[in-house]
Amino acid sequence: MSIPTEIFTSVKPLCPLFGTCGGCQYQDIPYEEELIRKEAILKELLTKELNLPKEVFESIMPSPGSYYYRNRLDLTLRKRNNGERQMGFMLPGTQRLQEVTACPIARREINDFLPVLKAEAVRKLPEDYRVANLVVRVGDEGRVFWGGIGRRSLRMKEEDYFWTTVKGRKIFYALDTFFQANLSILERIVAKIEGLIDWRKDTAFLDLYSGVGLFGIALADRAKEVVMIEECRDSVTLARFNVSHHRLAHVKILEGKVETHLPEVLTEWRARPCVALIDPPRGGLAGSAIEVLGEAKGLESLFYLSCSPESLTRDLKHLARVGWQVRKIIPFDFFPRTRHLETLVWLARS
Repeated sequence: MSIPTEIFTSVKPLCPLFGTCGGCQYQDIPYEEELIRKEAILKELLTKELNLPKEVFESIMPSPGSYYYRNRLDLTLRKRNNGERQMGFMLPGTQRLQEVTACPIARREINDFLPVLKAEAVRKLPEDYRVANLVVRVGDEGRVFWGGIGRRSLRMKEEDYFWTTVKGRKIFYALDTFFQANLSILERIVAKIEGLIDWRKDTAFLDLYSGVGLFGIALADRAKEVVMIEECRDSVTLARFNVSHHRLAHVKILEGKVETHLPEVLTEWRARPCVALIDPPRGGLAGSAIEVLGEAKGLESLFYLSCSPESLTRDLKHLARVGWQVRKIIPFDFFPRTRHLETLVWLARS
């Protein structure tokens, strides 16, 4: 894939480890130019593979902040042969560990906590452990928790759950659940989903691969009924907590695979306008899920939120084959200073 040919202005990276740890690729150019580059790369990939008209692309949505946005860090704690403890990031494709004392794309609360984290983790590390994978996280409330040493060390008490506010509702998540890393951009993506289609009084909303229920809860007021489908048990536990916390009687949670539950839900909703959002893992959709979406004649609109342009491209080809047409593509910069890009695609029946 070619890189845009514009001459980019060079700036001094904020992080002294830039170019070493492998986490960031764009700290050496201004944020505005990073957005130009990411948008151009995405357009080139999708237009080359899918032959899409240029009018389906909307401008990239920037993150409110280009630094200090990540609510989670995953670090490795390792004991060397001489007994010294190191904490940091494993360098991609190697067995080398880069020690880290600060990370400028992580939330400031996490950065302030890193010295405490290392001290606490070293004290807790059993003598027979040589390596531990640590998770440290924070929410809107600013409390920092960590885990990763010992069985069930990522489990949290309900009173300790992290939360962020979207559309006036608290969405709770935990150390052991997937949740978007950049909390500051969530309102923008929910607002975009709201504004792209007409929500009628009898609209039913499907939140597929729903995780802890972020979109199902944020958009609950737009739909007469909501069904969330998720197969990860820890995420289902948090989703049930979120629904109960907000007393959303019209929101239902189904535990299991999307391709298992979706046909029965659509049969039940056959006479009702239905909208779905899919937010699958980085690997994208299973072939069986695509076939089910092709047969889902009751769906009027389908939103696909992807963190991988490559798997998104593949899945859009398959969705086109089973009757879906791309209407809009909106990139969202969930991960400033890195190569990663989140993409929202709105599809309708062709």
